[in-house]
Amino acid sequence: MHTIHGVCTRFFNLILEIGAVNVYIVSMTMWSPGLAHGSGPRYRAIVDALAADVASGALPPGHRLPTHRELAERLGVTVGTVTRAYGEAARLGLVSGEVGRGTFVRGGEARPDEADRGPIDLAQNHPPEPAVPPQRAALLDSLAALSVRRDFDRLLDYPVAGGNPADREAGAQWIARAGVGATAERVVVCSGSQHGLMVLLATLLQPGDLLLTESLTYAGLKSVAGLLHLRLAGLAVDRDGLRPDALLAACRERAAKALYIIPTLHNPTTAVMPAERRREIVTIAAKHGLAIVEDDVHGLLPERRSEPLAALAPESVYYLTSTSKTLAPGLRVAYVLAPGRMIPRLTESLRATTWAVAPLTATIASSWIREGTADTILAARRREARERQALAREILGGADFDSQPEAYYLWLRLPEPWRRDEFAAVLRARGVEVTSAAAFAVGRDPAPHAVRLCLGAARRESLVRGLELVAEVLRSGGEARAAVV
Repeated sequence: MHTIHGVCTRFFNLILEIGAVNVYIVSMTMWSPGLAHGSGPRYRAIVDALAADVASGALPPGHRLPTHRELAERLGVTVGTVTRAYGEAARLGLVSGEVGRGTFVRGGEARPDEADRGPIDLAQNHPPEPAVPPQRAALLDSLAALSVRRDFDRLLDYPVAGGNPADREAGAQWIARAGVGATAERVVVCSGSQHGLMVLLATLLQPGDLLLTESLTYAGLKSVAGLLHLRLAGLAVDRDGLRPDALLAACRERAAKALYIIPTLHNPTTAVMPAERRREIVTIAAKHGLAIVEDDVHGLLPERRSEPLAALAPESVYYLTSTSKTLAPGLRVAYVLAPGRMIPRLTESLRATTWAVAPLTATIASSWIREGTADTILAARRREARERQALAREILGGADFDSQPEAYYLWLRLPEPWRRDEFAAVLRARGVEVTSAAAFAVGRDPAPHAVRLCLGAARRESLVRGLELVAEVLRSGGEARAAVV
């Protein structure tokens, strides 16, 4: 056990020490911070004391700090507490490290991530990063806790197909937060929502089958449908999402087997389907024997939301959610809630693709859900999304766009004479990446002249510059168009 703990401690040090710049090698300081007695966490008190001593000059640039274990013994705290404090200090640019040498006070140079690198990314639907991201400290805590578990070796063994009972139970708890009654027996754990979508469609449909969806839909669905050789039919939408009359007509005229739909924070339009329309959609699907795949990866972002379709028709709706948009994209953990009779078939499809989710990441996601850490991270993401949407409303002014307060993106309709691909090309020439409506279009009808602007991938200052460029290009009209050959 001590060996495992030592390996993990060295792993934490490596995380903190990669990417060091301008490190000065000096003798180790006997720094021992004076910690104020307050109600806050001890790691934060260490960071505050470190920041104060750096600001006062008591800790000049290049001074080497005590090791994690030495400082922990000196202060009477755990090594994990010091690890968390040094990690937060590194994130704030106060310290850096070099493998095998230690942790050092940084000078006044700019942090590497403060320099612009390439275009401003308003294209990737990435969860917005708060100024102090809680998931980083949560990960360090989780890894420290895992390192002393008696069943640590299990996390490096072959996983259970479909997810072990603890992870399936955590998935049921996460799904329940969206307002859907779930039990662990009806949950399958997948390697991210894209994998979950692949597992669902490969189980429900055969090559050549027809899958209905909105006329504008998640671009990743089009990729999966192409890989599985499925036919897609895009149905008419309005500002409330999929139109029930379009679904009814398709059910009468076409031999479709399933419907893929995003009722909450539709991607790309941000539409949130009203409760009455959800009931209409479920009723039409049930009457025509249509299975529904409900993509709800953004469903927990709005604090006020209608019931998911899965709560209205649990025997015909396959509900998909994940941790990627709410907690951390790199966890790659998704949960599928399905009718009990279908769990064995879904498990077989999962086994045929990735066998199962990596136990290490699934265990971290489960612990965050059980302990309330996931709710803290979700709340921070939600607050950051609101603030970024407020920035967009201020900068874009009178532009014609749809958005929601907690959405990570907005849907910008273009005025004449703009065309979707042309507008994206002009912005690309100005150093801003956006996504044309063509990427989301399904069917023969032409895509509208609109673009999706994602607000989460860029840092705040880059986001402001990017949105200002968008507003400038909108105002310029034909002049900007003529400048691009």
